[in-house]
Amino acid sequence: MLHFAQAPELTDDYIRNVWETLPRYIRSTFILPSAALSDQLGCELTIASETFQHTGSFKFRAAYNLLSSIPHRQVIAASSGNFGQAVAYASKLLSKQCIVTMPKTSARVKVEAVQSYGGVVDLIDVREVSRIERIHQLLAEHPGAFIAPAFDDYRVVAGNSTLGKDIFEVADFDVIVVPVGGGGLCSGLVIARDYLQVQTKIIGAEPLAGNDAARSLHSGQLLSNEQEPATVADGARTLSLGHLNWEILQKGMADVIEVADETIMEALRRYFLYVNLKVEPTGALALGALLTRPELFYGKHVCCVVSGGNVDPAVYAQALLENE
Repeated sequence: MLHFAQAPELTDDYIRNVWETLPRYIRSTFILPSAALSDQLGCELTIASETFQHTGSFKFRAAYNLLSSIPHRQVIAASSGNFGQAVAYASKLLSKQCIVTMPKTSARVKVEAVQSYGGVVDLIDVREVSRIERIHQLLAEHPGAFIAPAFDDYRVVAGNSTLGKDIFEVADFDVIVVPVGGGGLCSGLVIARDYLQVQTKIIGAEPLAGNDAARSLHSGQLLSNEQEPATVADGARTLSLGHLNWEILQKGMADVIEVADETIMEALRRYFLYVNLKVEPTGALALGALLTRPELFYGKHVCCVVSGGNVDPAVYAQALLENE
């Protein structure tokens, strides 16, 4: 039986209910074996891609599960892009209004997507005001609004656990490698694994420039980055894991591999060249982890999670040109 001090609501019964109800509103993850990458890396590699999920990333699973549970008509969220898009689209489907505060450095394609779903974008300079500070300012302007947490909430984790359900229905993997930012996706996979009582190892992949999860796991205590990491993986520019996520991951995650930005972009290129799959830098983190520590995966049946595919065309084109 699942039990977490940070979220007593996250029970077996709740997970079962989410797995029975949420799938009708989301798309199943795209599962794709890759012979080419398997040969290159010496393992049996399968890709679980959320690039074809509504709004182009796994975040829609969490956003819809979260917003469908609340009575509020006004929603406020902070996001570098993917969660904001998911909140905006879920709000549109559920007849809610939303404001998404985003760093000025957010990918233009993500800003425009939030707006296209009817969300109001509030751009900030994170060197002058933090996302948390701006959220509280917006709440003062819109009293009674719901602040949508991007990763540190049981409904978010449960929504993300449906991705684990999709993966575990396909095969018994030795290892699943998954991007880590705030820890909501990785926590969801751990929850799914433990609910199903399987033995798969779950390994996180995070940017070397923002390695708070790796430092936390190795030290045994929750640690934070001093500021938002300067990494190409914009979806992982978080200060720290969420408290609920840390409770789940400190016992449920086998390891976290730190991936340099140049390796992230090499992984992005390999997805394009050998899988014909467009991914965003954060989505390439898991494959980047395999490129960083290939010896850990030799001969194993490995699933790499691609968390999303929302990348600015100019950034993507430049990344591909750098390979020539």
